[in-house]
Amino acid sequence: MFVMKQNQDVSGAKDVKEVQIPNAILIPEIISLMEEGHTVTLRLKGFSMRPFLENNRDKALMCKAVNPQVGDPVLAMVSDKHYVLHRIIRIDGEQVTLRGDGNIGTETCRLQDVKGAVIGFYRKGRTTLDRTDATKWKVYSWIWTRLFPVRRYLLAAYRRIWIPLFGTI
Repeated sequence: MFVMKQNQDVSGAKDVKEVQIPNAILIPEIISLMEEGHTVTLRLKGFSMRPFLENNRDKALMCKAVNPQVGDPVLAMVSDKHYVLHRIIRIDGEQVTLRGDGNIGTETCRLQDVKGAVIGFYRKGRTTLDRTDATKWKVYSWIWTRLFPVRRYLLAAYRRIWIPLFGTI
């Protein structure tokens, strides 16, 4: 869900008003822009890419997916008008398997349904891009994907202990 806000104070000065646009309407428009060669910045919604990407805090800079590879975070249509931004964990011919970093389960789609490739993330309100082709992202990805068998327990501890004590990463 895309949200814009517009507020008006007592002096009549306009700020930003909240308008919510369902993903089923917004995402196809974003895909059209990427197919025209534009990059798009999209605020992330949901908790499936935890612990490092947070709901309504972080943003993804995306472009059209050209040659998606295992390990890439991508925007994909997993069912009719249902899109996810998850990591590719397997490609078998035309079949792509995706998993959110904060998820245990997987989704599948066809290679042609991978619509956007993530160039990088703007995290914690920063204006500096954490690029997905940078060493920092590659090291994080290598470690986190290999922790899959124990991630469930790490994520539970993160939600139940870390966040209440220290806040999000």
